[in-house]
Amino acid sequence: MSTKTSIYQNFNEFSRCMESYAPDERALVNKAYAIADELLKEKSRGNGQPFMEHPVGVALIAAQSLKLMPEAIAAVFLHEAYRDIAVGGVQTDVEQLLREQGWSREVITIVSGLNNISKITPKDTRLQAETYRKLIISYSTDPRVVLLKIADRLEIMRNMNIFPKSSIARKITETATLYIPLAHQLGLYNIKSELEDLYFRYSNPADYRAITNKLKATERSREKLVNEFVKPLDEVLRKKYTYTLKARTKTAYSIWKKMQAQGVPFEGVYDVFAIRFIVEAPLDKERDYCWDIFSEVTKEYEQDEHRLRDWITNPKKNGYESLHITVKNRDGYPVEVQIRTARMDEVAENGHASHWSYKGVKSSDSLSGWLANVKQMLEHPAEGSQYESKNLSLDEIFCFTPNGDLLQLPKGATILDFAFHIHTNLGVKCSGARVNGKIVSIREELHTGDVVEIMSNKNQKPSVDWLNFVISSKAKSRIRQKLKEEEGKLSRMGREALERRLKNWRMELTDEMLSDLSRHFGFKAISEFCVSIYDGKTDLLKIKDYLDQLAKADAAASQIPGESAEAQADAGQQGGAKGVKGSKNKGNDNDDNFLIINDNLSNIQFKMAKCCNPIFGDDVFGFVSATGGIKIHRISCPNAARLLENYPYRVIHKVKWRQMTTTSRFQVTLKVIAEDETASSGAIFDAITNQNAQVRSYRIEERGGKSAYLSNVIIAISVGNNGHLDKVVSELRKLKGVKNVLRVNGEK
Repeated sequence: MSTKTSIYQNFNEFSRCMESYAPDERALVNKAYAIADELLKEKSRGNGQPFMEHPVGVALIAAQSLKLMPEAIAAVFLHEAYRDIAVGGVQTDVEQLLREQGWSREVITIVSGLNNISKITPKDTRLQAETYRKLIISYSTDPRVVLLKIADRLEIMRNMNIFPKSSIARKITETATLYIPLAHQLGLYNIKSELEDLYFRYSNPADYRAITNKLKATERSREKLVNEFVKPLDEVLRKKYTYTLKARTKTAYSIWKKMQAQGVPFEGVYDVFAIRFIVEAPLDKERDYCWDIFSEVTKEYEQDEHRLRDWITNPKKNGYESLHITVKNRDGYPVEVQIRTARMDEVAENGHASHWSYKGVKSSDSLSGWLANVKQMLEHPAEGSQYESKNLSLDEIFCFTPNGDLLQLPKGATILDFAFHIHTNLGVKCSGARVNGKIVSIREELHTGDVVEIMSNKNQKPSVDWLNFVISSKAKSRIRQKLKEEEGKLSRMGREALERRLKNWRMELTDEMLSDLSRHFGFKAISEFCVSIYDGKTDLLKIKDYLDQLAKADAAASQIPGESAEAQADAGQQGGAKGVKGSKNKGNDNDDNFLIINDNLSNIQFKMAKCCNPIFGDDVFGFVSATGGIKIHRISCPNAARLLENYPYRVIHKVKWRQMTTTSRFQVTLKVIAEDETASSGAIFDAITNQNAQVRSYRIEERGGKSAYLSNVIIAISVGNNGHLDKVVSELRKLKGVKNVLRVNGEK
């Protein structure tokens, strides 16, 4: 023990508490106290008192209210001594120092957890309270750590007046969002109630003063009421039982909450206080004793049967047991009565700490069992209260950004997981990070408490390999999304390269051709085929060789020996018509040699060409494709000239539209050229819907150069025929600001 005994003498209560310790336990605590006393001797609190006042206050709460053993008390002093120690400007390895001093693994673990929590500086606990609570619990590998932090916060709140105003607001917010819920979660009801009242005192001083003053003003009347109430019961009960009587007054915070919830003044809260009968009873007689006292009370006073709460037969999940009834006294005033045994009262007052310390039992087995219970409660909190929180997964870690934001990630998360958690764009460009000041790769695994600063590179691109080491579902989904976007970009560039080369060969790329090429070269998807062109994995010359072979095969198949080219062309046309004979209109002899387009637009024998989207009434022709089936093209189709010139033997000129039902619809793409912001989207939509047409898609393209003041509105609509389309176009051209309306070929 330090020679500076004057400080020790100021803490008589703590000294008396240590008198119950065994000699070796006192030696353990004294050793830790001496270290703290020496290292903190120059440090003082805001009230001018030695800083040692704080750890002694925390130790006293831990020993008296939480019933913690000397190892935890020693850890309190060692934590305050070594929480921020440096030698020669270099931060000391506290765990190594404690090992050298001979402290047990148990004490070192508690001190390490307390030190880690003390480094947390919440940026805004109101926004991330749940995550901060989980962080505190995750640091509490020994359950006593979180118990000691609650004791630490209670000591601070009891002395809040010594702190500057600038820190009071932050501390009371932390108390409300972090420590009160934890105390409730662990069943530390007395501590929770005191923390709530202290929070109320500093967060709402006017209401706090009003309620506490009214409690003082009505104190004598409550005492008189209790004495008059108990008097007729006491003589009967004393003959049968040994019991104590408590008149429990609600805390100011609890009364205020009830006033807010019920919308009543102080006088409207009927259960401001309760009379509690606490009976000594053997375990096998507890229920019998309580129900017998219940019987005596209800014989004497009229019971409100709607307000009976039987938590003896069915205890609460947190272990609370008691009988609660409301009766009317002689003046008709409602009085709440609580009936319980001494054991039940101990649990109600001190929560689960009482399970192992009740009647002074402090065996190591009892302690281990209680601590295991505390750990279970921390990881799996009970449901159904205002302080309910989600379960703590043992597979979670908590890391900080350099600005102090707290992120919750799955255990095993890497730098790349962290980057994608912040923002997708940061994840895509992530090239590494600084973790606690040290540069690491994107594969580095993170741990709770790490401070992570992401480094990025504008040239960085996502890789399929990233999926092999990220573990968060968010990172995986974002990487797949970006890879797909990148593949789409490369696919478009590959297709453009193929189109340019085909033009050099005087050929036009169609969707049918692209699909056929993709299958021929062994790709499951057209996009993969186009990417292979961009990457150079598929040789363009091999594509040309295949197309040449296909053209020769088509030409050879169309040759009929002994006939002229004109006859062959006619035969090809007639063959095309005969191939769709089943589609003709048998009611009209003039239709025998025509391809008839009817309601069955998905007929396998013919399909509408996507390059020009023909609709009912358009001048059209049929084209027998190389892959089978007939495509219907508009005469004005951009591909028409090439098809008519290069493949006349595949062209079917005799194509008719049969009168279709009113339910048949065709999709058409229009380009509306309008003055920028003059023709509103609403007006365009109204013009279309007023003509009974439907909008399928809509987008605006800005025009550059001299036409920058104009914009192109590309809109796909559904119409019944070309006459219907003409009416829609006419209505659009009437709109103010619309310069022209054009029909666009294909799906542009």
